[in-house]
Amino acid sequence: MSETALRLPLIGEDAPSFEADTTQGRLKFPEAFLGKWVVFFSHPADFTPVCTTEFITFASMQEEFRALNAELIGLSIDSTFSHIAWLRTIKEKIEFNGLKGVEVNFPVIADLSMEVARKYGMIQPSASTTQAVRAVFIIDPQGKVRAILYYPMSAGRNMQEIKRLLISLQTTDKHGVATPANWKPGDEVIVPPPGSCSAAREVVSGKNESVRVVDWFLSFKKLDA
Repeated sequence: MSETALRLPLIGEDAPSFEADTTQGRLKFPEAFLGKWVVFFSHPADFTPVCTTEFITFASMQEEFRALNAELIGLSIDSTFSHIAWLRTIKEKIEFNGLKGVEVNFPVIADLSMEVARKYGMIQPSASTTQAVRAVFIIDPQGKVRAILYYPMSAGRNMQEIKRLLISLQTTDKHGVATPANWKPGDEVIVPPPGSCSAAREVVSGKNESVRVVDWFLSFKKLDA
């Protein structure tokens, strides 16, 4: 496939496959992560200030993501040697938000050829010809792309929002519901709207006391703990 034919993978599609060297050894994706959720994110370059704060934050939350059956993978257009030197600097010298001595244990992909970054649309010439923008892909246990976030190179990501989005996806998959604006775990969820007039009448009848009906198309409920 030519470079011009490559495009951003879309939500619901298979995550593009690749093999690459990382700080944790050779990685074959998605085969190595089937059965797990993956948060796959790119950063413009090693030894850059915003990226450094992001890596410290992600690394400090790695066990929180693992508790959600999710693994982290990073990528930049740098070599494994550069990655190792940068991650050592983070551990030995950098403090951010009260976090210090943080060790980055998730794999960071070396992508000097930009092959992986191009497969995921992480290279955007209008932003930079040689650096990956701040992209985040949430990939489900079947290797499907479920969410895509893009940030400019100047703006750091909110890792708590990425975690919240992951939990939302897992919640909607498990319970067949949707989550409203600003939803967080423990809040009410949205019941799918009825698909027929008779079902709509049933909703507004109020017979289901576990559902809070606002109108026939908008109803909420609490999930069982």
